[in-house]
Amino acid sequence: MKTLCFKPASGGVNPHTQTLLPRFIRKKNLFIPHWETITTPDDDVLDIAWSENPHAEPAQNKPLFILFHGLEGSFNSPYANGLMHAFAQQGWLAVMMHFRGCSGKPNLQARAYHSGETADPRHFLQMVAERFPDTYKTATGISLGGNMLANYLVEFAEDPLIDSATIISAPFDLAACSERINGGFSKIYQRYLLGSLKKNALQRLQILRQKIPVTAGEIQSIPTLRKFDDLITAPLHGFSDATHYYHQCSAIHKLNHIRLPTLIIHSRDDPFMTDSVIPSAPLPEAVNYQLLDHGGHVGFLSGSLFKPTFWLEQILPTYYAKHVE
Repeated sequence: MKTLCFKPASGGVNPHTQTLLPRFIRKKNLFIPHWETITTPDDDVLDIAWSENPHAEPAQNKPLFILFHGLEGSFNSPYANGLMHAFAQQGWLAVMMHFRGCSGKPNLQARAYHSGETADPRHFLQMVAERFPDTYKTATGISLGGNMLANYLVEFAEDPLIDSATIISAPFDLAACSERINGGFSKIYQRYLLGSLKKNALQRLQILRQKIPVTAGEIQSIPTLRKFDDLITAPLHGFSDATHYYHQCSAIHKLNHIRLPTLIIHSRDDPFMTDSVIPSAPLPEAVNYQLLDHGGHVGFLSGSLFKPTFWLEQILPTYYAKHVE
């Protein structure tokens, strides 16, 4: 299996620097996407960002790079438009499905998204497969999207509708990660993510109340991501509580069932994670697991602090280059 080599930016080895710096470096999106909205079987909407018009003739014969973002991510996330742009520059058609409510517009149903929710990605990938039946397709999942993608690869192992996958900085043990992000400096990430989740929940309060008995005051007073999952995520999606949700949807014990060629990238110093996300059991031959010493959470900045480069945007198009040829 191909071994990846990552050298962190000189002066930027610290995991929090790796994690936070991309947002300060890339304040503007690298391109303007072509937007599309598709309807789900339960009459909700998914907003899709393409690197170019997928219906135009130039897009028809290109290989497809498919992206699933992380918790409360969107096209505006530096890694999202960065990876899409990097693949597009190498001759790919790139596309990202926004999880419900993550495109800047509230979704229509009470149901949202979570680390094990595969129905919307399946619906989206079926649409892509129908439009591009003979095109090579690789999918990448970032953080929450990576754990979801691992679940998807196991659930739909017989017919994944894609040819390969990449999973980056995935919280394979959800319980351990929810505890990790509630300690030390990592609380700054919890505060940011929780603020976004609570804001979106308050905007959709009347819809949520059709399914779960939650009040604005209860939402506003939620102190941790685990409590959010206890109060909203779990009951909204059929789990008894956060513990049940985490147990059912953590991918760490499912990885040995992956059959599709899959690259998994973790960093030891990820401030969202503990060692419990690192697989201890043997992995299938199809899985190329890369545990890097540094990189933070979806950071992986190389070069230097004065001239940083986004390593993932260099290495992934190169890793899959043979499929363009």
